[in-house]
Amino acid sequence: MSELLNRRLNLLGEPANQALLAQCLHGIERECLRVNADGRLAQTPHPEALGSALTNEQITTDYSESLLEFITPALTDPAKTLQSLESIHRFVYTRLGDEYLWSPSMPCPLPAEEDIPLAYYGTSNIGKLKYVYRQGLSLRYGRTMQCIAGIHYNFSLPEKLWPLLKAADGFVGTDRDYQSSAYIALIRNFRRYSWLLMYLFGASPALDAGFLRGRAHQLEQFDPQTLYLPYATSLRMSDLGYQSNAQAGLTPCYNDLASYTDSLREAVATPYGPYVEVGTHKDGEWVQLNTNILQIENEYYSNIRPKRVTYTGERPIQALMARGVQYVEVRCLDINPFLPTGIDLTEARFIDAFLLLCALDESPQLGGSECASCTQNFLSVVKEGRRPDLHLMRDGQSVELKQWAAELLDRIAPLAQLLDQGLGGEQHAQALAAQRAKVQDASLTPSAQVLAQMREHQEGFADFSMRMSREHAAYFREQALPPQELAEFEEKARASLVEQTELEQNEVGDFDVFVGAYQASILAISH
Repeated sequence: MSELLNRRLNLLGEPANQALLAQCLHGIERECLRVNADGRLAQTPHPEALGSALTNEQITTDYSESLLEFITPALTDPAKTLQSLESIHRFVYTRLGDEYLWSPSMPCPLPAEEDIPLAYYGTSNIGKLKYVYRQGLSLRYGRTMQCIAGIHYNFSLPEKLWPLLKAADGFVGTDRDYQSSAYIALIRNFRRYSWLLMYLFGASPALDAGFLRGRAHQLEQFDPQTLYLPYATSLRMSDLGYQSNAQAGLTPCYNDLASYTDSLREAVATPYGPYVEVGTHKDGEWVQLNTNILQIENEYYSNIRPKRVTYTGERPIQALMARGVQYVEVRCLDINPFLPTGIDLTEARFIDAFLLLCALDESPQLGGSECASCTQNFLSVVKEGRRPDLHLMRDGQSVELKQWAAELLDRIAPLAQLLDQGLGGEQHAQALAAQRAKVQDASLTPSAQVLAQMREHQEGFADFSMRMSREHAAYFREQALPPQELAEFEEKARASLVEQTELEQNEVGDFDVFVGAYQASILAISH
């Protein structure tokens, strides 16, 4: 254990500070496709009974009209966060008719590209902006790629923790600067170790053959409709998932907040040849917000993001630059198709302990070669993480995945213990034990279990996924929401529709001017 980690553990273990870690915040965003009874993409509009996708804070859409996104509040108890996620699912199932929520991350058999409906947000300027942004995404990356779903795990350490650590570190500077630099340090360690999360929780070793649209690939045939890799953990996070030539050169450096925001700001302001050739309009209609490497900063695909809650009309990057980092958003988690909500408390408890190690341990700057090996380790694990004797690169040396994973879990153990001390019970220790078992026996990983189930039931990816989707639908429908909770969801849905209507009726100004002002807002930020 590093001296720094030891010192911080002792500090947080003091009786006066023990309750602090119980104040970490946890929020979850879960995306999932709506499908019809045949397991095909639903072509119906976003159900009005779920409210407005533009203004309902808990139930919205992501890229496609058929791609739902459920958003929990950020709560101190992850059990309550998951309870909230479950309640959203239950409510949605009361309004889905004969449709289903698709259980895994990789999409159902999809229609032709042009028949995948873009999410529609109405006629307000902000609604139109969201739509044009999605037009741009389809132009740049294709619609198929955008139908992949995931779980985003939002996590923050308590605000009262930072001054304590800052004083112990003898940091010279503002509290805000210290907090931001500590979160960026967490992100550097996450880059080093996130391959472990892909091994433990990756759940997409197979996909529908039509997903590749006839592109060349290195996958193997599982059956006529299914492609897979025998040792893959997460094809979703492999280079089959999001690919972007424009973004290839964009690896924001996580040395400090300024270098990160600078690289993103530059990408939002730098034209990219192939996009310039297309232009922003076709036949007088908007097809993308601009011709730059990124239309907006959220277009940058990364496994983890530093975040800050934004004010109305403020851009994510402006919020970060003005007020520093407030939390991190972990974006690389697959949906576990065996779990009704796609994630459970055991996974959440382990991720908390894992992120705490990333936050509290030594986190030197990432040099060029280490940066490259972080990326390579991650790609090796998503494609062949369960291969016996798989080796990764650590400090320029080859190390066996199993050995490194066991060592990391040993380092996480005192953090799990610290969390259990603060909260009472042994839930983090138990969550850690469950992960140790997977490191010793790869057949216990979700990715191995998906393939085992498909073999046992002699079914391809689509049939397996639909079977799980039906099971989950039955689970949610069997237990009705308490009447009061149901009424609250209905009221939120109604209120969101009213809010969208008001926005549209009170809209002032032309859309082109609105887009211009939106673009200018990023260019106006000075160094």
